[in-house]
Amino acid sequence: MKRIIFTLSMLVCLLAADAQNLVIGTYNIRLFVTSDEQKGEVWRTRCKVMCDQINFEQPDAFGGQEVLYGQLQDMLQQLDGYDAIGRARDDGKDTGEFSPIFYKKDRLRLLDTGTFWLSETPDQVSFGWDAACRRVCTWGKFKTRKGGFTFYHFNLHMDHIGVTARREGAKLVVERIRSIAKGAPVVLTGDFNVDQHDEVYRIFSESGILNDSYTHARLRFAENGTFVDFDPDAKTDSRIDHIFVSPGFAVDNYGVLTNGYWTLDLDHVGTSQTNEGPAQVTVEHYRRHTPSDHYPVIAKIHWR
Repeated sequence: MKRIIFTLSMLVCLLAADAQNLVIGTYNIRLFVTSDEQKGEVWRTRCKVMCDQINFEQPDAFGGQEVLYGQLQDMLQQLDGYDAIGRARDDGKDTGEFSPIFYKKDRLRLLDTGTFWLSETPDQVSFGWDAACRRVCTWGKFKTRKGGFTFYHFNLHMDHIGVTARREGAKLVVERIRSIAKGAPVVLTGDFNVDQHDEVYRIFSESGILNDSYTHARLRFAENGTFVDFDPDAKTDSRIDHIFVSPGFAVDNYGVLTNGYWTLDLDHVGTSQTNEGPAQVTVEHYRRHTPSDHYPVIAKIHWR
């Protein structure tokens, strides 16, 4: 009898521990723009590559930015077992960009959700301070289906122009995290449009309720920053896409994923054999692309 009780206790502990392990991501996918299509950055191709990568990494939840309604539907069709929450920024329904949270339906149960605008009137569709665009923060309260671990996920896209809008918006987000989560475990993802040296970054990292998963990671794979403007050869140290987590989370792994894809280079059509490889191997000239002008970020975390 004691052995049975011990075995059941161990099983419960293992399930609870597994429930508190999360894989969280953030990905600015780049909204659909006709000029991008003309340059060869075709959404149909980009979408497939992004969704294939996400399906391989299988984050429990990830925040998206610059997601138009049609793109949201395209992604949900190709993602394996994901649903999404969020409201569009321009009308609170489906007009303009979303900052959605995608989540694995078989791993997470959605308990509550909301959207607020980064403005002086956060509960109304509105511009904030000196912002060039309306900006939103989406949040969801989730419970893991195994073990019942509950956490909050906030996801945002801060303004690219308004300095005051970013500063005051950051203060608003910290305030809303305090009032909504009330001390519960939190992850915050997004395109912050500021890097790790900016004052807005410090509003989050020095808030006392959030840690940067990059700086607190035990293992890190980040050979590049997160914005390269569709240039696969570009290099930057700036990280403007961040994953912040409650101090109670340990960050096991952090990565900026620089995967790409290739299309035929029409200026150099032809094949050649490699000098060192097997005779059967031929190499064609292709052009490398990035799926978005941002790289995605993934963090593997667990509650201590």
